[in-house]
Amino acid sequence: MDVADASSRRKVGTSVHITTLDGIVNVNSLFTLAVFIGLTWNPTDPLNSFVSGSSCAAGFSIAEDLVAFHVYSFSCFLFSSLVALGLKQAIRLSRGSVTYRFEIFAHINKTALRVGMLMSGAGSVCGCLFLMLALVNVVQIKLGTLACGSSYSFAAVVPLLIFVPIGLVIYVCMVLYAFTR
Repeated sequence: MDVADASSRRKVGTSVHITTLDGIVNVNSLFTLAVFIGLTWNPTDPLNSFVSGSSCAAGFSIAEDLVAFHVYSFSCFLFSSLVALGLKQAIRLSRGSVTYRFEIFAHINKTALRVGMLMSGAGSVCGCLFLMLALVNVVQIKLGTLACGSSYSFAAVVPLLIFVPIGLVIYVCMVLYAFTR
């Protein structure tokens, strides 16, 4: 393998990493916006619930869990974004460190990059799980608790509990695939 092949492979790998980190930050930003919108909603307002019977109405503990899951989700997304932005900055700083034949190469510790990307991905996955739990609590507040057996609550929660984990499994598989390459 000659120097030109190694340099083009290194530059492509670095641009792929930057694009991936940009994607993580963008998705985390959208989810963070959803978390902030969720935090502005007042779950204790009686007008927020469609439940007529008091036995199926969500209690104060579910409203507390809703806020707690939103905060946990925000923390995870913020952690993930900060790690991704830090890695991206490290890549950009290292790009200008070595010049060879008028081309710029990035010398990056691959292990640190992989661990950082894995941490950023784990933060995003945890943030999604906490956001999903917060949405389950929103459904319980709006449509009645799951313990009550409301068909509307189950109809809203079941797709959420199926599609989000499937999406997260696909995401984790892709991250692990990229991690091994």
